[in-house]
Amino acid sequence: MRKAAFPPSVDERTTLLILGSLPGDASIRQGEYYAHRGNAFWSLMSDVLGDDLRALPYAMRLKRLRTRGVGLWDVIESADREGSLDSAIRGAEFRDLRGFIARLPALRAIAFNGKTASVQGRRQIGTATELTMIDLPSSSGAYAMLSRDKKAEAWRTLRQWIAPSQH
Repeated sequence: MRKAAFPPSVDERTTLLILGSLPGDASIRQGEYYAHRGNAFWSLMSDVLGDDLRALPYAMRLKRLRTRGVGLWDVIESADREGSLDSAIRGAEFRDLRGFIARLPALRAIAFNGKTASVQGRRQIGTATELTMIDLPSSSGAYAMLSRDKKAEAWRTLRQWIAPSQH
Protein backbone atom coordinates (compact mmCIF):
# COMPACT_ATOMS: atom_id res chain seq x y z
CA MET A 1 0.00 0.00 0.00
CA ARG A 2 1.43 3.38 -1.08
CA LYS A 3 1.62 5.89 1.75
CA ALA A 4 2.40 9.59 1.46
CA ALA A 5 3.91 12.03 3.91
CA PHE A 6 2.48 15.33 5.09
CA PRO A 7 3.39 18.86 4.01
CA PRO A 8 6.11 20.53 6.07
CA SER A 9 5.29 22.53 9.18
CA VAL A 10 7.90 25.31 8.94
CA ASP A 11 8.16 29.06 8.52
CA GLU A 12 10.86 31.72 8.11
CA ARG A 13 11.71 31.46 11.85
CA THR A 14 12.56 27.74 11.73
CA THR A 15 15.96 27.26 13.37
CA LEU A 16 15.56 23.54 14.09
CA LEU A 17 14.05 21.07 11.63
CA ILE A 18 13.02 17.68 13.02
CA LEU A 19 12.87 15.05 10.30
CA GLY A 20 11.06 11.76 10.67
CA SER A 21 10.95 8.95 8.14
CA LEU A 22 7.31 8.53 7.00
CA PRO A 23 4.11 8.92 9.04
CA GLY A 24 2.69 5.71 10.50
CA ASP A 25 -0.82 4.43 9.89
CA ALA A 26 -2.39 6.17 12.92
CA SER A 27 -0.86 9.48 11.84
CA ILE A 28 -2.03 9.03 8.26
CA ARG A 29 -5.57 8.17 9.42
CA GLN A 30 -5.72 11.28 11.62
CA GLY A 31 -3.74 13.55 9.29
CA GLU A 32 -1.42 14.50 12.16
CA TYR A 33 2.28 14.07 12.79
CA TYR A 34 3.01 11.57 15.60
CA ALA A 35 -0.64 10.68 16.28
CA HIS A 36 -0.13 7.13 17.60
CA ARG A 37 -0.67 7.15 21.36
CA GLY A 38 2.43 4.98 21.82
CA ASN A 39 4.65 7.55 20.11
CA ALA A 40 6.42 9.74 22.67
CA PHE A 41 7.11 12.67 20.30
CA TRP A 42 4.68 15.16 21.88
CA SER A 43 5.74 14.17 25.37
CA LEU A 44 9.44 14.49 24.47
CA MET A 45 8.93 17.87 22.82
CA SER A 46 6.87 19.04 25.80
CA ASP A 47 9.87 18.25 27.97
CA VAL A 48 12.28 19.99 25.56
CA LEU A 49 10.14 23.14 25.42
CA GLY A 50 9.01 23.16 29.04
CA ASP A 51 5.49 23.55 27.66
CA ASP A 52 2.79 20.83 27.71
CA LEU A 53 1.98 20.44 24.03
CA ARG A 54 -0.10 17.32 24.71
CA ALA A 55 -2.87 19.44 26.26
CA LEU A 56 -3.25 21.51 23.07
CA PRO A 57 -5.28 20.80 19.93
CA TYR A 58 -3.06 19.58 17.07
CA ALA A 59 -3.05 22.87 15.10
CA MET A 60 -1.93 24.70 18.24
CA ARG A 61 0.84 22.16 18.83
CA LEU A 62 2.26 22.87 15.39
CA LYS A 63 1.88 26.62 15.90
CA ARG A 64 3.64 26.45 19.27
CA LEU A 65 6.52 24.50 17.70
CA ARG A 66 6.85 27.03 14.86
CA THR A 67 6.74 29.92 17.36
CA ARG A 68 9.70 28.32 19.14
CA GLY A 69 11.61 27.86 15.86
CA VAL A 70 10.87 24.15 15.41
CA GLY A 71 9.76 22.69 12.08
CA LEU A 72 8.60 19.18 11.19
CA TRP A 73 8.90 17.17 8.01
CA ASP A 74 9.85 13.71 6.77
CA VAL A 75 12.71 12.44 4.62
CA ILE A 76 10.43 10.19 2.54
CA GLU A 77 7.76 11.66 0.25
CA SER A 78 5.98 8.35 -0.31
CA ALA A 79 6.61 4.61 -0.12
CA ASP A 80 5.00 1.22 -0.16
CA ARG A 81 4.67 -0.04 3.37
CA GLU A 82 2.59 -2.71 5.07
CA GLY A 83 1.86 -1.39 8.57
CA SER A 84 3.88 1.38 10.21
CA LEU A 85 7.39 0.02 10.76
CA ASP A 86 10.29 1.68 8.95
CA SER A 87 11.74 -1.76 8.26
CA ALA A 88 8.73 -2.44 5.98
CA ILE A 89 9.34 0.61 3.75
CA ARG A 90 9.80 -0.35 0.08
CA GLY A 91 10.12 1.73 -3.07
CA ALA A 92 10.67 5.01 -1.24
CA GLU A 93 10.48 8.29 -3.11
CA PHE A 94 12.69 10.77 -1.30
CA ARG A 95 12.36 14.51 -0.72
CA ASP A 96 14.60 17.22 -2.13
CA LEU A 97 15.98 18.02 1.32
CA ARG A 98 18.88 20.11 0.04
CA GLY A 99 16.55 22.35 -1.94
CA PHE A 100 14.11 22.53 0.96
CA ILE A 101 16.62 23.52 3.63
CA ALA A 102 18.11 26.15 1.30
CA ARG A 103 14.73 27.96 1.56
CA LEU A 104 14.85 28.14 5.39
CA PRO A 105 16.95 31.25 6.12
CA ALA A 106 17.12 30.86 9.92
CA LEU A 107 17.83 27.10 9.93
CA ARG A 108 20.79 26.14 12.12
CA ALA A 109 20.21 22.46 12.97
CA ILE A 110 18.50 19.33 11.71
CA ALA A 111 17.46 16.58 14.11
CA PHE A 112 16.68 13.11 12.82
CA ASN A 113 13.95 11.24 14.69
CA GLY A 114 15.28 7.69 14.49
CA LYS A 115 17.75 5.68 12.47
CA THR A 116 15.86 5.54 9.16
CA ALA A 117 15.41 9.32 9.14
CA SER A 118 19.09 9.79 9.94
CA VAL A 119 20.45 7.38 7.34
CA GLN A 120 18.20 8.64 4.55
CA GLY A 121 18.33 12.30 5.56
CA ARG A 122 22.11 12.41 5.84
CA ARG A 123 22.38 10.65 2.46
CA GLN A 124 20.15 13.31 0.87
CA ILE A 125 21.75 16.33 2.54
CA GLY A 126 25.35 15.18 2.24
CA THR A 127 28.28 16.68 4.08
CA ALA A 128 28.45 20.04 2.29
CA THR A 129 26.50 21.89 4.97
CA GLU A 130 27.27 24.08 7.95
CA LEU A 131 24.12 22.91 9.71
CA THR A 132 24.44 20.91 12.89
CA MET A 133 22.99 17.44 12.41
CA ILE A 134 21.67 15.55 15.43
CA ASP A 135 20.72 11.88 15.62
CA LEU A 136 17.93 11.22 18.10
CA PRO A 137 16.55 7.92 19.35
CA SER A 138 13.21 7.29 17.68
CA SER A 139 10.16 8.62 19.53
CA SER A 140 8.23 5.58 18.26
CA GLY A 141 6.86 3.16 20.82
CA ALA A 142 8.18 0.40 18.54
CA TYR A 143 11.71 1.51 19.45
CA ALA A 144 11.99 -0.01 22.90
CA MET A 145 15.80 -0.26 23.16
CA LEU A 146 15.79 2.86 25.35
CA SER A 147 13.48 3.85 28.16
CA ARG A 148 11.44 7.04 27.83
CA ASP A 149 13.77 8.64 30.39
CA LYS A 150 16.83 7.85 28.26
CA LYS A 151 15.04 9.11 25.15
CA ALA A 152 14.11 12.32 27.00
CA GLU A 153 17.72 12.82 28.05
CA ALA A 154 18.86 12.58 24.42
CA TRP A 155 16.07 14.83 23.14
CA ARG A 156 16.89 17.54 25.72
CA THR A 157 20.01 18.29 23.68
CA LEU A 158 17.63 20.11 21.32
CA ARG A 159 17.06 22.87 23.89
CA GLN A 160 20.00 24.90 22.59
CA TRP A 161 18.20 25.29 19.25
CA ILE A 162 14.82 26.35 20.69
CA ALA A 163 13.66 29.97 20.72
CA PRO A 164 12.45 31.39 24.06
CA SER A 165 8.76 31.10 24.88
CA GLN A 166 6.59 34.03 23.80
CA HIS A 167 3.78 33.40 26.30
